This record gives sequence, C-alpha cells and structure tokens, in this order.
Amino acid sequence: MPSPTRTIFFLGATGGVALSVLRRSLAAGHICVALCRTPSKLHGLLDESEANSPNLTIEQGNALNVDDIVRCLNARGPVDTIVSSIGGYMQYSKMENDDPHVCENGMEALLQALSQYRAAEKNKPDFFSPRLFVVSTTGVSDVARRIPVLLIPLYATLIKSPAKDKAAMEKVLITSEEKTWTIVRPSIFTDGPEAAPGTVTEGIEDPVAGVDVVPFVAGYTISRLDVGKWIFEKLVQKEEEKYVKKAVMISY
Repeated sequence: MPSPTRTIFFLGATGGVALSVLRRSLAAGHICVALCRTPSKLHGLLDESEANSPNLTIEQGNALNVDDIVRCLNARGPVDTIVSSIGGYMQYSKMENDDPHVCENGMEALLQALSQYRAAEKNKPDFFSPRLFVVSTTGVSDVARRIPVLLIPLYATLIKSPAKDKAAMEKVLITSEEKTWTIVRPSIFTDGPEAAPGTVTEGIEDPVAGVDVVPFVAGYTISRLDVGKWIFEKLVQKEEEKYVKKAVMISY
C-alpha cells in the first residue's frame, strides 16, 4: 500500500541531509514547505522540475524566528511532518560554529512556534501533533560512547562546539511535551555517493529512560545522501513505533 501524501515542513533544507529528504519527498508526491533565508539558494540546488514543482513552497525567513515558523506550519495546510537539519558554519580559527547555539535556539523557536500555533487553533477538532525528525550527531549520547576510539580526539577538539550545541538541542526536545519525535544521530558526514544497499547500520537508544534498545556498533562516517535516504525511507514514508521518542544512531 502506498504511503499517504504528507505535508512536510523543512528547516535547513539547503544542507545536504535535508535537501536529500526534500528531493525524495517531492519525487514521492508529498507537499513540501521549506523555510530559507535565501530562497534562491535552494532553487539553485534543485533541478528545474523540482524547483518548479507545484508541491513545493519556499518561504523566506529565519529558522530562529518564531513568527516565520508559525507561518510555515500552515502554508499549505497543517503540516504533519517536520524535518529539522539546521546547523552553523564552522569557524576554524575559533574552533566553533559562527553561531554556537544555533541548534539549541532553533529547537526552542520551533517548540515555541508549535505551542503558539496550537493555541491559535485550539477551537479546531483535530489535535496538531506533527511527527518531528531532528538531525543530531552520534557523539552526544549519555548512555554510552557512540564513536570509535580513534575519533575521540576529533570530538574533543574540532567537533566539540557543534556537538555541545547538538546535545543542548536534544535536551530541549527530550524534555519538551512533544510526543512524536525521533532524533537521528549520524556519524561524521561525508559528501560521498550513496552506499550499496545494506551498508548503513543502525542502533536505537531511549534517551528518556537512558537505555539502549538496539545495540549500536560505532562507525566512522556516513554520507549526507545516505542519511537523507534513511530519514526518508525509515521515517517519512513509515510510522514505525520503534522509532518514536528514540534516538537512532546510523553509520557505515
């Protein structure tokens, strides 16, 4: 049975992961709304048919602006799925992102927007509870070490600031009242092609209870394309209970 047509809201759509999910979602016939500071940038990353698709709406705005997010939540009717893959740009001279709190602040803005939208629509019969899929990183677990030993120095230096921001973002989401979220924790990104089927491995953690659900063998890398493919196939197209309110580690 084909999956139902979804209305998906994208934050960070110009990044490799969310862009991969967006393109697959358009190809599958889903309605897609993307919030971008520079819409022309997203247009430039899409094929002509994708950029001109009647299923795509690109809203200009900032992922840290609550009003911009609220506007997108109903730009094509109420969204039922949200894919968030926002992040900053690494400043190697300072060994931190240009905005060290962009992920944390972005999550706080998103949750505030959801709350405001619900308050404004409280007289409608349908309860608004979109599925929320958020991209984080493997190196932030409180349950166990999720990275190979050889990568520990990298996470202690170059990736320290972004990982700290991702961890803060996760805490905001995990302690929120949202009920249908999944945190995706990929290994270090590459810009490589999709790997052969069956190459991506996954482990599942319950970050609320602080326990493993499915053991994870830590890997080194995974391409942005494969992370996007995994999110689309495992989360967007399906509604498997095993991923709800869980953190999923994926790697090669």
